[in-house]
Amino acid sequence: MTKKPKKITKSKAKRKGAMKRLAGRFSIATKSRGTVKQRVAALAKVPLTASDSDEDLQAMLKVLRDKNEPAEVRLAALRSLQAATFSAAAFGSFRGDYIVALRDLAEDPNPELRQRVLGILAREKDGFAQKKLLEGLKNPEKALVPPEKALQLLSYDVHGETYQVARGIVTAAPNAIAKREALRLLAADASSAPIFEKVLRDKNEISENRQISAAALQAVQPEKLREHARQIVLDPSEYKEIQAASLTALTQFGDRAIADDEELLKRVNNLSSNAPTKVKQSARRFLSKYGR
Repeated sequence: MTKKPKKITKSKAKRKGAMKRLAGRFSIATKSRGTVKQRVAALAKVPLTASDSDEDLQAMLKVLRDKNEPAEVRLAALRSLQAATFSAAAFGSFRGDYIVALRDLAEDPNPELRQRVLGILAREKDGFAQKKLLEGLKNPEKALVPPEKALQLLSYDVHGETYQVARGIVTAAPNAIAKREALRLLAADASSAPIFEKVLRDKNEISENRQISAAALQAVQPEKLREHARQIVLDPSEYKEIQAASLTALTQFGDRAIADDEELLKRVNNLSSNAPTKVKQSARRFLSKYGR
């Protein structure tokens, strides 16, 4: 008796078709065929998180490491591999190879790829990346990314040496953005309080840096912030936005002793009616808490 051929159900046919399309995309993604646009699109649609094959991951890693590949294709491969890291089952045995590759690529000629790779390693709190970032801050000729980016990446896992380097950058910043990022990185460092005091009281300093310093002082030495905020409010030559920020700080973080400070109360009372709108509003909130 002749056996009838098995029927292919719609669901099986659908799965078979999906696997065929996936194989086609993977082939386009990992081999130098098709345009850059086609390969980037294929890389975006290859679900490596669903793969249990080290061969697929290694093929994608080969694309990422190949300096002859177009930068857009390499970056797309990096995105695909990074997405795969969220699948522990598929990625676990491959992680070591991936980290080694990222360390090698930290000095890649492509600046965008370098920055992306160092960002991934920094979030992993990788010691190699931290060493390279610090080295670049100390010696700009060896820098793999701009100083402000290096400071942002180092903030994922701050160590004593990082604070030391950041203090040096505040003192002699290569640019304004780097100084701002250095102040942000130092915000949790109590030993940097003198720096925050100096920046806060410097009228030649940009407003953002002075406000970052005020917030940092509140975290590490709140009594110093209250002291400086009082002096700023009393100073008629002080910038109004800094006075408004100082009034807000005194309102939120001051103590009841402020209610007995006649000089300060008189000054704030005057500001509540004779100052720009933002300062008036801050002064009135202050008086609603401490006024008599």
